Amino acid sequence: MFSFFENIVDPFVDYPENNTPPRRLFPFIWEYCKPFKTLFVWTGVMSVVSAAMELGLLYYLGQLVDQLSASTPENIWRDQGMTLLLLTVFVLFLRPVIEFFGRALLSNSILPNLGTMIRWRAHRHVLRQSVGWFEDDFAGRIANRIMQTPPAAGEAVFQVFDAIAFSIAYLVGAAILLSNGDLRLMVPLAIWSVLFVLLMRFVLKRVGAASEASSNARSVVTGRVVDSYTNIHSVKLFAHHDSEISYAREAIENSRSTFIREMRIYTVMDFSLNLLNGFLIVGVVGMAIYYWSVGSATLGLVAASAALVLRLHAMTGWIMWALSNFFQNLGVVSEGMQTIAQPITLLDRENAKPLALSEGEICFDDITHHYGRGSGGLDGLSLKVKPGEKVGVVGRSGAGKSTLVKLLLRFYDVENGGIRIDDQNIADVTQDSLRGAIGMVQQDSSLMHRSVMANIKYGKPDATDAEVHAATKAAAADIFIDDLIDPNGNKGYAAEVGERGVKLSGGQRQRVTLARVILKNAPILVLDEATSALDSEVEAAIQDTLYGVMQGKTVIAIAHRLSTIAQMDRIVVLEKGKIAEDGTHDELLAKGGLYAGFWARQSGGFIGYEEGDKT
Repeated sequence: MFSFFENIVDPFVDYPENNTPPRRLFPFIWEYCKPFKTLFVWTGVMSVVSAAMELGLLYYLGQLVDQLSASTPENIWRDQGMTLLLLTVFVLFLRPVIEFFGRALLSNSILPNLGTMIRWRAHRHVLRQSVGWFEDDFAGRIANRIMQTPPAAGEAVFQVFDAIAFSIAYLVGAAILLSNGDLRLMVPLAIWSVLFVLLMRFVLKRVGAASEASSNARSVVTGRVVDSYTNIHSVKLFAHHDSEISYAREAIENSRSTFIREMRIYTVMDFSLNLLNGFLIVGVVGMAIYYWSVGSATLGLVAASAALVLRLHAMTGWIMWALSNFFQNLGVVSEGMQTIAQPITLLDRENAKPLALSEGEICFDDITHHYGRGSGGLDGLSLKVKPGEKVGVVGRSGAGKSTLVKLLLRFYDVENGGIRIDDQNIADVTQDSLRGAIGMVQQDSSLMHRSVMANIKYGKPDATDAEVHAATKAAAADIFIDDLIDPNGNKGYAAEVGERGVKLSGGQRQRVTLARVILKNAPILVLDEATSALDSEVEAAIQDTLYGVMQGKTVIAIAHRLSTIAQMDRIVVLEKGKIAEDGTHDELLAKGGLYAGFWARQSGGFIGYEEGDKT
């Protein structure tokens, strides 16, 4: 039975991806709610039916009291016996079934699937953002918004049907019930309704902004805490425990302050609500008793009125809290939209085709990229890498080496100029096909918090175990993998490597990364300090393997350790975003320029750095 309700909507159903999600709150929520619109109609109907059933019982209670006061037990059973029997069947059997249907639509069909759909689609949207987009925010804050926005949106929808629709229907029905008994009893209810609406307006006008501020403050706390945990080695290495505590405390205190301001609103609301409800009880019940005492109202009307206003009294706190919770959750959604509703700026062009790689020629045509700042990066650089050619790239930190690679992978779009592979502008091909044709080993060889096998297979998901083992051996990673064991008892290739691969040494991580790229076997190979984390013995052991992997591929290799690129076909020296020198190792040494100066300082092993540069 539950499966029927739980599978009415598939949260993972295919949908047209929207590169520019709505930036306004309710259109944003409705974008996700479209698959549920039929369910919303039925759930709204069930809320009205539920309110009507309860009001109907209160109405019959008044009628029954009048009949009890004007008749004898024998006559009551004779006149009302069948009605009471049918009412008993309704209360014991039919009403629970109707309530179950409404509750199942809300709690089993909408809530689990709506939150899942929002989280799934939001995650897909965020993963499509560019690398630069991620570099501008905390990973912890992004994750926090992905996690807290779906339940907040689901809770807001829940309150719409569980409280708001029900209470509106109930209030309208209560007004009809009282007016049918005695129109004068509408006066205190009308006054109370106006004051209640004014109180709601006062509260809700403030609680949305307060909730959004509180939610944003919590996201900042999450971002700072996760930042500390992610960089725990640096925290411990520099003995910054106390400063990290202070850094987090500042955000935690701000979160507490925003939460305090939010809670003050609720306290004022609760006090005001008690005053209003006291007026409602005294006004309606007092008037009903007075009219009964002068003979213009029946005892049944007094009983029904008293039951009704006491029920309203019990409901108003729930309604106000539900409304506050509704707007509080809207505040959380609004804060989450700052991440989830951001447009995708780095897109495949319309009708983009897969990269048709034939030879592997790469041309950088007068490219300029300053990260939108007017300086740094690359400035009018032109470079041609022939098919199968192996080009080393060197330069001081900030010369533009990493920018060159990021633009080749289209992590950013060039600001001016263009990049072509086999005469195809990379901006005109699909990003997936472009990156699928390029194998890269980065200096920061971070891994997924998954098994060794899963990390290596990231380069080729359909690879056989034999192919994985061959790649691992080529990268000299097999010498340590068999000895790995994680806290859960997984061993060897099944052992998990920890967040960013922290359970492995830097050299071990880099060898796993090398194995992954060897397994991928892409026709274009980019090495960004591929052996920087390896000791000399291991580097020597896999150097021949690396050169073997390079055979038949177009290679761009960035290095500070010049011995790793001395055998390249050409070496390009970058300086301040431009090509300063270009030639073979021997030619550049003979020239006596920048490269010769770098080589002369290789007793230290690395090229010198200059402060203030951006790679």
